[in-house]
Amino acid sequence: MVFGALRQARGRSGQDDTDRPRINLAENGEGVLDCRLAGNWTTRTVGDVDRQVRDLLKREGVKELRVNLSDVNQLDTAGAWLIGRLIADQQHRGAVTEVSGETEAAKVLLAAVEPVAEEPEPPAEERRRFLIIRILANLGRSVYDIRDDILYGLNILGATISGAQMKLGRKHAVNPAAITSQIDRMGVGAIPIIVLMSAIVGAIIAQQGAFQLRYFGAEIFVVDLVGILVMRELGVLMTAIMIAGRSGSAITAEIGSMKMREEVDALTVIGLNPIGVLVFPRLVALVIAVPCLTIIANFAALGGAMGVAWLYSGIAPAAFIDRLRGAIDLTSVFAGLIKAPFMAMIIGIIASVEGMKVGGSAESLGTHVTASVVKAIFIVIVVDGVFAIFYAAIDF
Repeated sequence: MVFGALRQARGRSGQDDTDRPRINLAENGEGVLDCRLAGNWTTRTVGDVDRQVRDLLKREGVKELRVNLSDVNQLDTAGAWLIGRLIADQQHRGAVTEVSGETEAAKVLLAAVEPVAEEPEPPAEERRRFLIIRILANLGRSVYDIRDDILYGLNILGATISGAQMKLGRKHAVNPAAITSQIDRMGVGAIPIIVLMSAIVGAIIAQQGAFQLRYFGAEIFVVDLVGILVMRELGVLMTAIMIAGRSGSAITAEIGSMKMREEVDALTVIGLNPIGVLVFPRLVALVIAVPCLTIIANFAALGGAMGVAWLYSGIAPAAFIDRLRGAIDLTSVFAGLIKAPFMAMIIGIIASVEGMKVGGSAESLGTHVTASVVKAIFIVIVVDGVFAIFYAAIDF
Protein backbone atom coordinates (compact mmCIF):
# COMPACT_ATOMS: atom_id res chain seq x y z
CA MET A 1 0.00 0.00 0.00
CA VAL A 2 1.46 3.35 -1.04
CA PHE A 3 0.13 6.52 0.36
CA GLY A 4 0.84 10.04 -0.66
CA ALA A 5 2.19 12.55 1.79
CA LEU A 6 -0.08 12.86 4.76
CA ARG A 7 -0.40 16.42 5.99
CA GLN A 8 -1.17 16.98 9.65
CA ALA A 9 -2.95 20.34 9.87
CA ARG A 10 -3.24 21.27 13.51
CA GLY A 11 -3.56 25.05 13.20
CA ARG A 12 0.00 25.76 14.31
CA SER A 13 1.32 29.08 13.05
CA GLY A 14 4.75 29.43 11.52
CA GLN A 15 4.96 25.86 10.20
CA ASP A 16 6.81 25.53 6.89
CA ASP A 17 6.15 22.61 4.56
CA THR A 18 9.89 22.38 3.81
CA ASP A 19 10.89 21.86 7.45
CA ARG A 20 13.68 19.36 7.90
CA PRO A 21 12.79 16.29 9.98
CA ARG A 22 13.99 16.47 13.56
CA ILE A 23 14.10 14.19 16.58
CA ASN A 24 14.00 15.90 19.99
CA LEU A 25 15.15 13.48 22.67
CA ALA A 26 14.45 13.61 26.38
CA GLU A 27 15.40 10.84 28.77
CA ASN A 28 15.63 10.17 32.45
CA GLY A 29 17.67 7.75 34.49
CA GLU A 30 14.90 5.14 34.63
CA GLY A 31 15.31 4.06 31.01
CA VAL A 32 12.40 6.12 29.65
CA LEU A 33 13.16 7.73 26.27
CA ASP A 34 10.87 10.45 24.89
CA CYS A 35 11.19 11.07 21.13
CA ARG A 36 9.31 14.09 19.82
CA LEU A 37 9.37 14.07 16.03
CA ALA A 38 8.92 17.23 13.98
CA GLY A 39 9.17 18.45 10.38
CA ASN A 40 8.49 16.62 7.15
CA TRP A 41 9.14 12.86 7.22
CA THR A 42 8.98 12.15 3.50
CA THR A 43 11.08 10.34 0.93
CA ARG A 44 13.06 13.49 0.07
CA THR A 45 13.89 14.45 3.64
CA VAL A 46 14.21 11.32 5.81
CA GLY A 47 17.82 10.91 4.73
CA ASP A 48 18.69 13.78 7.10
CA VAL A 49 17.65 11.77 10.17
CA ASP A 50 18.58 8.30 8.97
CA ARG A 51 21.88 8.26 10.88
CA GLN A 52 20.20 9.54 14.03
CA VAL A 53 17.57 6.82 13.79
CA ARG A 54 20.29 4.19 13.30
CA ASP A 55 21.97 5.43 16.48
CA LEU A 56 18.68 5.02 18.34
CA LEU A 57 18.38 1.48 16.98
CA LYS A 58 21.69 0.60 18.64
CA ARG A 59 20.80 2.14 22.00
CA GLU A 60 20.68 -0.34 24.86
CA GLY A 61 18.91 -0.13 28.19
CA VAL A 62 15.70 1.50 26.95
CA LYS A 63 12.77 0.23 28.99
CA GLU A 64 10.10 2.51 27.60
CA LEU A 65 9.99 4.39 24.29
CA ARG A 66 7.51 7.24 23.78
CA VAL A 67 7.12 8.56 20.23
CA ASN A 68 5.18 11.81 19.77
CA LEU A 69 4.11 12.69 16.22
CA SER A 70 2.10 15.83 16.97
CA ASP A 71 4.71 18.14 15.39
CA VAL A 72 5.10 16.12 12.17
CA ASN A 73 3.89 18.14 9.19
CA GLN A 74 4.06 15.53 6.44
CA LEU A 75 4.46 11.75 6.52
CA ASP A 76 4.74 9.26 3.67
CA THR A 77 5.71 5.61 3.31
CA ALA A 78 9.45 6.20 3.70
CA GLY A 79 9.06 8.21 6.89
CA ALA A 80 6.52 5.76 8.32
CA TRP A 81 8.87 2.86 7.63
CA LEU A 82 11.72 4.63 9.44
CA ILE A 83 9.49 5.31 12.46
CA GLY A 84 8.06 1.79 12.42
CA ARG A 85 11.55 0.32 12.24
CA LEU A 86 12.60 2.27 15.33
CA ILE A 87 9.54 1.10 17.23
CA ALA A 88 9.86 -2.52 16.11
CA ASP A 89 13.55 -2.68 17.01
CA GLN A 90 13.00 -1.40 20.54
CA GLN A 91 10.08 -3.81 20.97
CA HIS A 92 12.38 -6.60 19.87
CA ARG A 93 14.80 -5.53 22.61
CA GLY A 94 12.01 -5.73 25.21
CA ALA A 95 11.11 -2.06 25.52
CA VAL A 96 7.53 -0.87 25.98
CA THR A 97 6.57 1.51 23.15
CA GLU A 98 3.89 4.16 22.98
CA VAL A 99 2.92 6.29 19.97
CA SER A 100 0.93 9.48 20.43
CA GLY A 101 -0.08 12.56 18.48
CA GLU A 102 -0.65 10.77 15.16
CA THR A 103 -3.56 11.43 12.85
CA GLU A 104 -5.95 8.76 11.64
CA ALA A 105 -4.20 8.67 8.26
CA ALA A 106 -0.83 8.28 9.97
CA LYS A 107 -2.18 5.36 12.00
CA VAL A 108 -3.23 3.60 8.81
CA LEU A 109 0.16 4.25 7.21
CA LEU A 110 2.12 3.00 10.23
CA ALA A 111 -0.02 -0.13 10.34
CA ALA A 112 0.61 -0.73 6.62
CA VAL A 113 4.41 -0.65 6.95
CA GLU A 114 4.47 -2.55 10.24
CA PRO A 115 5.03 -6.06 8.71
CA VAL A 116 8.05 -4.84 6.74
CA ALA A 117 9.46 -2.74 9.55
CA GLU A 118 9.34 -5.70 11.97
CA GLU A 119 11.89 -7.67 9.93
CA PRO A 120 15.22 -6.96 11.61
CA GLU A 121 18.30 -6.53 9.43
CA PRO A 122 21.05 -8.91 10.59
CA PRO A 123 24.47 -7.37 11.24
CA ALA A 124 27.21 -7.77 8.63
CA GLU A 125 29.29 -10.18 10.71
CA GLU A 126 26.22 -12.38 11.27
CA ARG A 127 25.50 -12.46 7.54
CA ARG A 128 29.06 -13.59 6.84
CA ARG A 129 28.99 -16.11 9.67
CA PHE A 130 25.88 -17.87 8.44
CA LEU A 131 26.75 -17.91 4.73
CA ILE A 132 26.51 -21.72 4.60
CA ILE A 133 23.11 -21.62 6.30
CA ARG A 134 21.88 -19.08 3.74
CA ILE A 135 23.13 -21.28 0.90
CA LEU A 136 21.30 -24.28 2.36
CA ALA A 137 18.18 -22.15 2.88
CA ASN A 138 18.24 -21.08 -0.78
CA LEU A 139 18.69 -24.73 -1.76
CA GLY A 140 15.66 -25.66 0.35
CA ARG A 141 13.58 -22.92 -1.28
CA SER A 142 14.62 -24.21 -4.70
CA VAL A 143 13.50 -27.71 -3.76
CA TYR A 144 10.12 -26.37 -2.67
CA ASP A 145 9.85 -24.36 -5.90
CA ILE A 146 10.57 -27.52 -7.89
CA ARG A 147 7.88 -29.34 -5.94
CA ASP A 148 5.38 -26.57 -6.65
CA ASP A 149 6.27 -26.62 -10.36
CA ILE A 150 5.80 -30.40 -10.50
CA LEU A 151 2.41 -30.19 -8.79
CA TYR A 152 1.32 -27.34 -11.06
CA GLY A 153 2.49 -29.26 -14.12
CA LEU A 154 0.59 -32.38 -13.04
CA ASN A 155 -2.48 -30.22 -12.48
CA ILE A 156 -2.23 -28.83 -16.00
CA LEU A 157 -1.65 -32.30 -17.46
CA GLY A 158 -4.59 -33.76 -15.53
CA ALA A 159 -6.91 -30.91 -16.48
CA THR A 160 -5.89 -31.32 -20.12
CA ILE A 161 -6.42 -35.07 -20.23
CA SER A 162 -9.72 -34.96 -18.33
CA GLY A 163 -11.49 -33.30 -21.26
CA ALA A 164 -10.84 -29.56 -21.20
CA GLN A 165 -13.66 -27.39 -22.47
CA MET A 166 -12.49 -25.62 -25.60
CA LYS A 167 -15.38 -23.28 -26.34
CA LEU A 168 -18.73 -22.76 -24.72
CA GLY A 169 -21.66 -24.03 -26.76
CA ARG A 170 -19.71 -26.52 -28.87
CA LYS A 171 -20.97 -30.10 -29.02
CA HIS A 172 -17.42 -31.44 -28.91
CA ALA A 173 -14.62 -30.69 -26.47
CA VAL A 174 -11.83 -30.31 -29.04
CA ASN A 175 -11.40 -27.38 -31.40
CA PRO A 176 -9.58 -28.72 -34.50
CA ALA A 177 -9.01 -25.22 -35.87
CA ALA A 178 -6.99 -24.18 -32.80
CA ILE A 179 -4.88 -27.35 -32.93
CA THR A 180 -4.26 -26.99 -36.68
CA SER A 181 -3.22 -23.37 -36.23
CA GLN A 182 -0.73 -24.30 -33.51
CA ILE A 183 0.68 -27.17 -35.61
CA ASP A 184 1.23 -24.70 -38.44
CA ARG A 185 3.04 -22.26 -36.14
CA MET A 186 5.08 -24.74 -34.11
CA GLY A 187 5.61 -27.46 -36.71
CA VAL A 188 5.52 -26.12 -40.26
CA GLY A 189 7.08 -22.82 -39.26
CA ALA A 190 10.01 -24.61 -37.58
CA ILE A 191 10.96 -26.78 -40.56
CA PRO A 192 13.54 -24.38 -42.10
CA ILE A 193 15.55 -23.89 -38.92
CA ILE A 194 15.30 -27.60 -38.03
CA VAL A 195 16.57 -28.64 -41.46
CA LEU A 196 19.39 -26.09 -41.43
CA MET A 197 20.67 -26.87 -37.93
CA SER A 198 20.35 -30.63 -38.29
CA ALA A 199 22.17 -30.67 -41.65
CA ILE A 200 25.01 -28.61 -40.17
CA VAL A 201 25.30 -30.85 -37.11
CA GLY A 202 25.23 -34.00 -39.23
CA ALA A 203 27.92 -32.57 -41.51
CA ILE A 204 30.14 -31.65 -38.56
CA ILE A 205 29.82 -35.11 -37.00
CA ALA A 206 30.64 -36.75 -40.33
CA GLN A 207 33.68 -34.55 -40.91
CA GLN A 208 35.08 -35.02 -37.41
CA GLY A 209 34.38 -38.77 -37.44
CA ALA A 210 36.03 -39.23 -40.83
CA PHE A 211 39.03 -37.16 -39.72
CA GLN A 212 39.60 -39.40 -36.69
CA LEU A 213 38.84 -42.72 -38.43
CA ARG A 214 41.17 -41.88 -41.30
CA TYR A 215 44.17 -42.74 -39.09
CA PHE A 216 42.86 -46.31 -38.83
CA GLY A 217 41.84 -46.64 -42.46
CA ALA A 218 38.21 -47.07 -41.44
CA GLU A 219 36.53 -44.00 -42.88
CA ILE A 220 33.59 -46.09 -44.07
CA PHE A 221 32.55 -46.58 -40.44
CA VAL A 222 31.65 -42.89 -40.28
CA VAL A 223 28.33 -43.97 -41.81
CA ASP A 224 27.64 -46.25 -38.84
CA LEU A 225 28.66 -43.48 -36.45
CA VAL A 226 26.40 -40.86 -37.98
CA GLY A 227 23.47 -43.21 -38.53
CA ILE A 228 23.29 -44.58 -35.01
CA LEU A 229 24.06 -41.26 -33.31
CA VAL A 230 21.52 -39.28 -35.29
CA MET A 231 18.72 -41.84 -35.18
CA ARG A 232 19.00 -42.70 -31.50
CA GLU A 233 20.11 -39.44 -29.90
CA LEU A 234 20.94 -36.29 -31.79
CA GLY A 235 17.93 -36.06 -34.10
CA VAL A 236 15.31 -35.95 -31.38
CA LEU A 237 17.54 -34.09 -28.91
CA MET A 238 18.42 -31.24 -31.30
CA THR A 239 14.78 -30.98 -32.35
CA ALA A 240 13.57 -30.79 -28.75
CA ILE A 241 16.17 -28.17 -27.82
CA MET A 242 15.26 -25.97 -30.78
CA ILE A 243 11.53 -26.37 -30.15
CA ALA A 244 12.09 -25.47 -26.47
CA GLY A 245 13.85 -22.28 -27.51
CA ARG A 246 11.47 -21.41 -30.32
CA SER A 247 8.00 -22.64 -29.37
CA GLY A 248 8.42 -23.00 -25.59
CA SER A 249 9.38 -19.36 -25.20
CA ALA A 250 6.48 -18.33 -27.47
CA ILE A 251 3.98 -20.30 -25.37
CA THR A 252 5.24 -18.70 -22.16
CA ALA A 253 5.20 -15.22 -23.68
CA GLU A 254 1.68 -15.63 -25.09
CA ILE A 255 0.12 -17.04 -21.94
CA GLY A 256 2.13 -14.66 -19.74
CA SER A 257 1.04 -11.57 -21.67
CA MET A 258 -2.58 -12.75 -21.45
CA LYS A 259 -2.10 -13.22 -17.71
CA MET A 260 -0.75 -9.66 -17.43
CA ARG A 261 -3.73 -8.23 -19.30
CA GLU A 262 -6.11 -10.35 -17.16
CA GLU A 263 -7.42 -12.16 -20.23
CA VAL A 264 -6.98 -15.48 -18.40
CA ASP A 265 -9.33 -14.24 -15.67
CA ALA A 266 -11.74 -13.07 -18.34
CA LEU A 267 -11.90 -16.58 -19.79
CA THR A 268 -12.86 -17.92 -16.36
CA VAL A 269 -15.50 -15.22 -15.93
CA ILE A 270 -17.24 -16.08 -19.23
CA GLY A 271 -17.32 -19.77 -18.30
CA LEU A 272 -14.33 -21.15 -20.24
CA ASN A 273 -11.52 -23.27 -18.87
CA PRO A 274 -8.22 -21.36 -19.43
CA ILE A 275 -6.26 -24.60 -19.52
CA GLY A 276 -8.57 -26.03 -22.15
CA VAL A 277 -8.52 -22.90 -24.29
CA LEU A 278 -4.84 -21.99 -23.98
CA VAL A 279 -2.86 -25.09 -23.02
CA PHE A 280 -4.67 -28.04 -24.59
CA PRO A 281 -4.27 -27.02 -28.28
CA ARG A 282 -0.58 -26.25 -27.76
CA LEU A 283 0.15 -29.55 -26.02
CA VAL A 284 -1.62 -31.55 -28.73
CA ALA A 285 0.15 -29.57 -31.45
CA LEU A 286 3.55 -30.21 -29.85
CA VAL A 287 2.88 -33.93 -29.44
CA ILE A 288 2.04 -34.13 -33.16
CA ALA A 289 4.70 -31.73 -34.46
CA VAL A 290 7.81 -32.85 -32.54
CA PRO A 291 7.84 -36.48 -33.84
CA CYS A 292 7.30 -35.20 -37.39
CA LEU A 293 10.09 -32.65 -36.98
CA THR A 294 12.32 -35.38 -35.56
CA ILE A 295 11.89 -37.42 -38.74
CA ILE A 296 12.72 -34.35 -40.84
CA ALA A 297 15.75 -33.63 -38.64
CA ASN A 298 16.99 -37.20 -39.08
CA PHE A 299 16.81 -36.94 -42.87
CA ALA A 300 18.46 -33.51 -42.84
CA ALA A 301 21.31 -34.69 -40.61
CA LEU A 302 21.90 -37.79 -42.73
CA GLY A 303 21.80 -35.63 -45.85
CA GLY A 304 24.40 -33.25 -44.47
CA ALA A 305 26.58 -36.18 -43.39
CA MET A 306 26.21 -37.79 -46.82
CA GLY A 307 27.37 -34.63 -48.57
CA VAL A 308 30.40 -34.21 -46.33
CA ALA A 309 31.30 -37.92 -46.62
CA TRP A 310 31.19 -37.62 -50.40
CA LEU A 311 33.29 -34.44 -50.57
CA TYR A 312 35.67 -35.12 -47.69
CA SER A 313 36.13 -38.90 -47.75
CA GLY A 314 35.08 -39.85 -51.26
CA ILE A 315 32.20 -42.05 -50.08
CA ALA A 316 29.60 -41.95 -52.84
CA PRO A 317 25.94 -41.46 -51.88
CA ALA A 318 25.08 -44.95 -53.12
CA ALA A 319 27.79 -46.49 -50.94
CA PHE A 320 26.66 -44.30 -48.03
CA ILE A 321 23.04 -45.47 -48.29
CA ASP A 322 24.07 -49.11 -48.75
CA ARG A 323 26.25 -48.96 -45.63
CA LEU A 324 23.50 -47.13 -43.73
CA ARG A 325 21.05 -49.97 -44.38
CA GLY A 326 23.29 -52.39 -42.52
CA ALA A 327 24.17 -49.94 -39.73
CA ILE A 328 20.66 -49.06 -38.55
CA ASP A 329 17.39 -50.93 -38.20
CA LEU A 330 13.90 -50.20 -36.94
CA THR A 331 15.16 -50.36 -33.37
CA SER A 332 17.45 -47.39 -33.99
CA VAL A 333 14.65 -45.46 -35.68
CA PHE A 334 12.05 -46.05 -32.98
CA ALA A 335 14.56 -45.48 -30.15
CA GLY A 336 14.57 -41.81 -31.11
CA LEU A 337 10.94 -41.42 -32.11
CA ILE A 338 9.64 -42.88 -28.84
CA LYS A 339 11.29 -40.02 -26.95
CA ALA A 340 9.69 -37.28 -29.07
CA PRO A 341 6.15 -37.23 -27.55
CA PHE A 342 7.55 -37.23 -24.01
CA MET A 343 9.85 -34.32 -24.78
CA ALA A 344 6.97 -32.48 -26.44
CA MET A 345 4.82 -32.86 -23.32
CA ILE A 346 7.68 -31.69 -21.10
CA ILE A 347 8.28 -28.58 -23.21
CA GLY A 348 4.58 -27.71 -23.38
CA ILE A 349 3.89 -28.24 -19.67
CA ILE A 350 6.95 -26.28 -18.50
CA ALA A 351 6.16 -23.42 -20.88
CA SER A 352 2.52 -23.33 -19.73
CA VAL A 353 3.44 -23.42 -16.04
CA GLU A 354 5.88 -20.54 -16.42
CA GLY A 355 3.33 -18.58 -18.43
CA MET A 356 0.68 -19.00 -15.74
CA LYS A 357 3.18 -17.79 -13.11
CA VAL A 358 3.77 -14.42 -14.81
CA GLY A 359 2.91 -11.43 -12.65
CA GLY A 360 1.83 -7.96 -13.66
CA SER A 361 5.17 -6.55 -14.83
CA ALA A 362 7.27 -6.82 -17.98
CA GLU A 363 10.22 -7.89 -15.83
CA SER A 364 8.22 -10.88 -14.58
CA LEU A 365 7.38 -11.85 -18.16
CA GLY A 366 11.04 -11.78 -19.21
CA THR A 367 12.11 -13.74 -16.15
CA HIS A 368 9.60 -16.52 -16.72
CA VAL A 369 10.30 -16.74 -20.45
CA THR A 370 13.99 -17.22 -19.66
CA ALA A 371 13.17 -19.76 -16.94
CA SER A 372 10.89 -21.63 -19.35
CA VAL A 373 13.63 -22.11 -21.96
CA VAL A 374 16.33 -23.01 -19.43
CA LYS A 375 14.16 -25.49 -17.52
CA ALA A 376 12.81 -27.12 -20.67
CA ILE A 377 16.27 -27.65 -22.18
CA PHE A 378 17.64 -28.97 -18.88
CA ILE A 379 14.77 -31.43 -18.33
CA VAL A 380 14.88 -32.56 -21.97
CA ILE A 381 18.57 -33.44 -21.66
CA VAL A 382 17.97 -35.25 -18.38
CA VAL A 383 15.07 -37.23 -19.87
CA ASP A 384 17.23 -38.15 -22.85
CA GLY A 385 19.84 -39.54 -20.46
CA VAL A 386 17.20 -41.49 -18.57
CA PHE A 387 15.98 -43.02 -21.84
CA ALA A 388 19.54 -43.96 -22.77
CA ILE A 389 20.02 -45.77 -19.46
CA PHE A 390 16.63 -47.47 -19.83
CA TYR A 391 17.41 -48.63 -23.37
CA ALA A 392 20.76 -50.02 -22.22
CA ALA A 393 19.06 -51.86 -19.32
CA ILE A 394 16.52 -53.56 -21.61
CA ASP A 395 19.04 -54.01 -24.45
CA PHE A 396 16.91 -52.00 -26.87
